[in-house]
Amino acid sequence: MGTLEREAVVVTGARRGRFSFLVDREEWLGPLMIGPAVLYIVLVVGFPFFLALFYSVSSVTAGSRTLEFVGLKNFIGVVGTTKFQTSLKNTFIFAFVSQAVVIVLATVLALALLKDFKGKWVVRFLILLPWVAPISLGTIGWLWILDSIYSVINWTLEALGLISPETWPMWLGIPHLAMGSVITVHVWRLLPLATVILLGGLSSIPADIHDAAAVDGASFWRHLFQITMPLVRPIMLVALLFGLVFAFTDMIVIFVLTRGGPYDTTQVLASLAFFTGIQGGDLAEGAAIALFLFPLLLAAAIVFLRIARRAEVT
Repeated sequence: MGTLEREAVVVTGARRGRFSFLVDREEWLGPLMIGPAVLYIVLVVGFPFFLALFYSVSSVTAGSRTLEFVGLKNFIGVVGTTKFQTSLKNTFIFAFVSQAVVIVLATVLALALLKDFKGKWVVRFLILLPWVAPISLGTIGWLWILDSIYSVINWTLEALGLISPETWPMWLGIPHLAMGSVITVHVWRLLPLATVILLGGLSSIPADIHDAAAVDGASFWRHLFQITMPLVRPIMLVALLFGLVFAFTDMIVIFVLTRGGPYDTTQVLASLAFFTGIQGGDLAEGAAIALFLFPLLLAAAIVFLRIARRAEVT
C-alpha cells in the first residue's frame, strides 16, 4: 500500500470516528433519523399553516403592500355569508357520501381480489390506474365524458333507447346532477387507495380463523359481518380517515369539472378558499375560510383514531 493510500485510509477512519458517536448512541440516532421528516413537515405544513393564521387576522390582499391587524373580522364576515354556509354544507355532503360509497365498493373489491381467478393482475391494474394517473388528466377525461354535447354516457343511453335527444341530462349544469358527478369522480379517484388498504387488512387475518368458521358452518354473510368485518374494522377506520382528509382538503375535481357551479351548488370550503384568496385576491378572507378546515379535520382524526384504538383493544 502506497503512502497516498495509507493517508486516505487514515483520513477516512478519522472521519468515521468523528461521526461514530452520533450513530452509536441511541439518544442521537433517533433524532438524526427522524430529523429530515420533521424538517419537511415544518417547511411544507407548519410554515403555510402559521402564515395562514397570520393572514387571517390581517387585511392583506394580493395587491396591497400594507398589513393591518383586524382581529376576528375576517372570520365573522365569512361565517355570515350564504356562500360560506352553502360551501360548508357541501363539504360535509361531498366528504361523507363519497367516503360511504368508497368504503362499500373498496370492501367488495378487496374481498374479490382475495380470490384467485384468471386475469387477476389485469383487474388489479385497472383498479390502481385511477390512483396512479395524474388526477388533473383523469378529471379532464371525465369532463369530456360528462360534457353536455359529447357525453359518451348520453350517447350510450340514447342508443339504448333510454333517453331522447330532447331529454339529454346536463350532468354538470343541474345542481343535483353536478354534485352527483363530482362525488362519482372523487369516488373513482380514491377507490384504489381504500381497496389497497383494506386488501392489506384482509390479507393479515389468519387463515385458521376462516377455516374454523367454515368448519362451524357459518354462512357467507355471517362470516362477513361477525368475523371478517370486526377484525378488519381498525384498518377500515384508517382508510376512512385518510379518505375524509382527502375529501375535506381536495378541490381538483371540483375545480376542473364545475368550478363550484352551477350557482355555487358544488362549492366546498377548499375551493371557496382558493377562489377567494388566490383568484379573488383577498388573501386574508381566503386564509380565514381555509382555517375552518383545521378544526373539522382535527375532530375527525381524534374521533376515528379513538374508535380504531378501541376496536383494536376489543
